[in-house]
Amino acid sequence: MANRPLSPHLQIWKWGPNMAVSILHRATGDGLALVGLAVMVWWLGALASGPEAYATFLAIATSPVGWVFMVGLSWAFFSHLCSGLRHFVLDIGAGYELKTNNTWSIVSPLVGIALTVGFWAIVLLR
Repeated sequence: MANRPLSPHLQIWKWGPNMAVSILHRATGDGLALVGLAVMVWWLGALASGPEAYATFLAIATSPVGWVFMVGLSWAFFSHLCSGLRHFVLDIGAGYELKTNNTWSIVSPLVGIALTVGFWAIVLLR
């Protein structure tokens, strides 16, 4: 067997905020695609099936477990949105300086949390 260099892997790379937010971006996107799609299809199906089916959906969606799912989905949406905007800026060629990249990697999930809190404050306090 040839003596070729091994590719670096997760045990060799030094973890940084940019790696963590990139993985978080993928995880929130998958969560939105799987869980968000399932909730949306269930909601639309209940809406089309009549008042009894919709009442069942509302009862489960407003239960404690339903609140966890709804708040989690909204957090995933806002976090994915902020991270996607960060990636968009990187795609146009800006923000690659290490300090700038690390700063925006830390700020983007925090803004996602703030947007989630603001969204639910508006929904619950109206």
